[in-house]
Amino acid sequence: MLTKEIQAIVDRIRTWPADKQQLAYDLLTWIEAKGEGMDDASDLTEEDWADLEEGLAEADRGEFVSEEEMQAFFDKYR
Repeated sequence: MLTKEIQAIVDRIRTWPADKQQLAYDLLTWIEAKGEGMDDASDLTEEDWADLEEGLAEADRGEFVSEEEMQAFFDKYR
């Protein structure tokens, strides 16, 4: 990804409500932790990546899932 694209999403995240910022933080730190000791996030399937990309697009549109759905997502990968 390009640095400009990453910065743009970070700038948008700053405008989100605190609970949604926390979800973004949780997701990003999870991705970072999963990458430690690995060359990439190779444990994610193409379907997982597609789900993540769709989730980001929904967030850009202001559409968010429930706290329960987010918890289920995180539990799936622990």
